[in-house]
Amino acid sequence: MTTRNYTERKFESTLSLTRGVVGGLALVLCGLGGPLMAAQPAVTEATSGVDRESTSISFLLTDSNNPSARWQRQHSYAPLLAGTPRNNYEGRRVNNKSAVSSALITQAVNDDFWIYDAWVELSYDQDHDGYYTDFRLVFDTDTYYSIADVFAVVYLSYEGGPWNEFAYTYDFTIYANSPDDVYVIETTLATGYPTGDYDLLIEIYDSYTGYLVADLGPEWADLSYLPLEDLQYDTPVVVRSEVVLVSDGGGGSMDWLMLGLLALAGLHKGHRRSSSER
Repeated sequence: MTTRNYTERKFESTLSLTRGVVGGLALVLCGLGGPLMAAQPAVTEATSGVDRESTSISFLLTDSNNPSARWQRQHSYAPLLAGTPRNNYEGRRVNNKSAVSSALITQAVNDDFWIYDAWVELSYDQDHDGYYTDFRLVFDTDTYYSIADVFAVVYLSYEGGPWNEFAYTYDFTIYANSPDDVYVIETTLATGYPTGDYDLLIEIYDSYTGYLVADLGPEWADLSYLPLEDLQYDTPVVVRSEVVLVSDGGGGSMDWLMLGLLALAGLHKGHRRSSSER
């Protein structure tokens, strides 16, 4: 694979940025931004009035045993959006963005960056209902360039609804198709995420231009139908148990034992009376 250096990438990114701005403004001014505006969801609604809270820890997989290289952050967002199902044109780069920004961001996606692989590992289900509060997202971003700085933004979609951002990363460096730049985001959902099936979307942005350059979503099987819920929903049911001894009144060995004890008591009493008469 032919790689390009960082100077070449910066020059090409500048040209891409200029073309994107001009092209995006032209789309809007000429009235061709309509399809992008129409891509906005017609109806969205919050699943509850509870703000979303989560905690994430992000790091390079090679730094798993280096605590100083692990970035922890508390995330707070507006209540989860649900409602109109996604379609092929809604969500991702278009969702919740203006026509201008949508046009610019869409033009920035190219084949110079891609997500080579991604998977999710689920953990922590204390009520054993099959829905998890903690998950670990692992992904490997590659590029035709020899080196590039990027950052990631990740989203969840509840039951096929609109995308909801839930975490993002610092800038990190990727090296062509090296396996040593695999990135990890570990997340705990605290509040605002009801029990259900979620899809996950990863967006990769160029740190230099701010452009979206690659993404991967539920078309990748490992990022779809994730059984999740927050800690408020993951409450085990406490079952109280009582031990009750029930007698059916039937005969048995205990009855014979009681009869034997009573007989011995009678003999002992008769023996004492005989002794006193003498």
